[in-house]
Amino acid sequence: MTVKRANETQHLKTPYHLFLGCGDQELSIKTSRGIAQFNPDICIGEIAGGNSPLTVGLEKLSIQEAAAKGAKTFVIGLANAGGYVEPEWEPYIVEAIEAGMDVASGLHRKLEEFPAIREAAEKHGVTLHNVRHGYTDLKTGTGEKRSGKRILAVGTDCSVGKMYSTIAITNEMKAQGFDVSFKATGQTGVLVEGSGICIDAVIADFIAGGIEELSPAADENHWDVIEGQGSLYNPAFAGVSLGLLHGAQADVLVMCHEANREHIKGLPHMPMPDMADCIELNLKHARLTNPKAKLGGIALNCRTVGEEEGRKQMAALEEEFGVPCFDPMITGVKSFVDALK
Repeated sequence: MTVKRANETQHLKTPYHLFLGCGDQELSIKTSRGIAQFNPDICIGEIAGGNSPLTVGLEKLSIQEAAAKGAKTFVIGLANAGGYVEPEWEPYIVEAIEAGMDVASGLHRKLEEFPAIREAAEKHGVTLHNVRHGYTDLKTGTGEKRSGKRILAVGTDCSVGKMYSTIAITNEMKAQGFDVSFKATGQTGVLVEGSGICIDAVIADFIAGGIEELSPAADENHWDVIEGQGSLYNPAFAGVSLGLLHGAQADVLVMCHEANREHIKGLPHMPMPDMADCIELNLKHARLTNPKAKLGGIALNCRTVGEEEGRKQMAALEEEFGVPCFDPMITGVKSFVDALK
């Protein structure tokens, strides 16, 4: 059995052809959007099925056109509830296999569970990459003090910008001369960075240990920026968020929030938490393994309110909590990184 380590480089052939599915939900394609935003050089183009209006701004290419241009891996660049290959996706995946491309998926269900995909891969000798799977030799967490410095993104909910913020912070820290590494904990981050661990597919007992392995002891001046997952206030994903908090042993937390979100994603009966309560609860759990953990900034996703209203809300949050508040797409993250010095 192949065993993947948390820091192991994923052996995915590039360039990618990104598949956006056949729907119309913008949040569903955050995997494709993240890859196209942060590593466009490894992308040939994009394709959306049916009448889907979705795009991440890459060249629109058919599978045959992408193969002719040299695409090596067909990336299923979206997620759905349940994490399975929807029937309308299968013809596109099979066509890509027939065109000689490997297929990479961050879904919970393995690609070989779908007979048409498995049979086509066997016939054409391509590799199916299940990015979320294969971490079978992790240890439980210890909470032992590790050298180095760590930043962890946490959130009031899922899909509020934790991955985007952490990659933007990493890039700004590199530009300012920090010794820094991005540590991916989800399928999008792994596909962007080329290494990491999909922590939401790890058995619960090994989540904290998996993060300890992902971000091991380092030089005292080295920073790891750890991608966050879920939220302590989301009843579906609070478990993985807690394991991350314990395993990360973070020195600095970045609280991520979407402006004006009214309820937990997909759960209209669950109101959004109070920001102060959310910050306090995350710090309390972070301090189990790092008593000195502190709030370093607030990343406010202003996609639904626009720049003018977003800047007003950012100013109010800065005044209330006394830390930099920023939207990586509007203000950038320089104010946060400057405060680390």
